[in-house]
Amino acid sequence: MARMKFICDAERCIECNGCATACKQEHEVPRGVNRRRLVTVNDGVPGERSISVACMHCSDAPCMAVCPVDCFYKTADGVVLHDKDLCIGCGYCFYACPFGAPQFPQAGAFGLRGKMDKCTFCAGGPEADKSEAEFSKYGRNRLAEGKLPACAEMCSTKALLGGDGDVIADIYRERVARRGSKGAEAWGWGSAYGQPPKGAGGAAPAAPAGGKS
Repeated sequence: MARMKFICDAERCIECNGCATACKQEHEVPRGVNRRRLVTVNDGVPGERSISVACMHCSDAPCMAVCPVDCFYKTADGVVLHDKDLCIGCGYCFYACPFGAPQFPQAGAFGLRGKMDKCTFCAGGPEADKSEAEFSKYGRNRLAEGKLPACAEMCSTKALLGGDGDVIADIYRERVARRGSKGAEAWGWGSAYGQPPKGAGGAAPAAPAGGKS
């Protein structure tokens, strides 16, 4: 059985916010709730990197451990979901989550902020698959339609990968191996538009001056 996971390749992320926009549009996420967001480290200085962050659907999810009403559950695919009918808005999951995934639709004291909302890996909720009740509470169930999460499909540079954890780990491992010692230069302006390395096809290298080979 597949175990669904996200991986964000910081060397490829261009901070376009396409993933966050796709999530909001696909699920009609209410204003003030951000199931996915971009985090930038060293903004504006050399070494700047951006990463797309949402619920990581942890194997040992801390939100599940602290919820006093056990509203969280895990699907057969390893996706961590929650039942909004059970949620009491206590905010324990908000403090326990290292990724800031739990969101609340309004400000104020916990318990008055409404039902918690978070990334569902586009897997809906406990209601019947692809039903109106499911969409109104949790958004579209793309997994039931045989599709990947909207955020990963929308990523123009394929920095954000979502799907079977073993498959996307192999993809990322291959990328890292290809980069080798070149680091970010394996993906970027120089690689896309620069001159091909000698001996890698294209025009043959020019002979040295004086006609000697």
